[in-house]
Amino acid sequence: MDRNDRKYKRILIGKRIARELNDGDWCNLGIGLPTEVANHIPEGTSVFFQTENGMMGVGPAPAEGQEDKDLINAGGGFITALPGACYFDSCISFGIIRGGHLDMTVLGGLQVDERGNLANWMIPGKMVPGMGGAMDLVTGAKKVVVAMEHCDKKGNSKLLKSCTLPLTAKEKVNLIVTDMAVIEIRDNKMYLLEIAEGLTVEEVVKATEPELVIPKEIIYFGI
Repeated sequence: MDRNDRKYKRILIGKRIARELNDGDWCNLGIGLPTEVANHIPEGTSVFFQTENGMMGVGPAPAEGQEDKDLINAGGGFITALPGACYFDSCISFGIIRGGHLDMTVLGGLQVDERGNLANWMIPGKMVPGMGGAMDLVTGAKKVVVAMEHCDKKGNSKLLKSCTLPLTAKEKVNLIVTDMAVIEIRDNKMYLLEIAEGLTVEEVVKATEPELVIPKEIIYFGI
């Protein structure tokens, strides 16, 4: 599979983020790219995925032709239910989120800057339905992971010194996983942890606006 193919990037990012989850974790996956994480949970690891429209125990995406119209996530995508899954209303769902019960949330991103600021809900001038639950998730979850492509369609970095789009939250992002790298944010700095197979450190640095703290030994990740 071509590493520039969007499907490849989706699997690459989802599979790498799945490694961040521990057995027994409660995790919320944002719509779009983050939902790929549920398809790559290591065997023997039990993770409880929540969807904010009222379900705990979300499983992998259903096979084509096996979709259940009554089982959807917050973005309207088809999901499956694992044994023991439960359903609840929005009050309980957001009580879980705002009460600090989620070990991790995975969200998509338009921009992330070196201070851990996240912009992921609107581009000025474009019609959007609203911020949704993102603002609750980034403040309520113990760990915030952003899943996104490293650059936009024009080749501009989405990892910036300072976000230019309206913010979802300030200084809440802990980890960024892109199709090029795994980057941790600490002390208002971006630390390069891993790079995707087939790339060089120089390519990652060139595609990233802020200065990266580079480790002595490079770790590679891939499919």
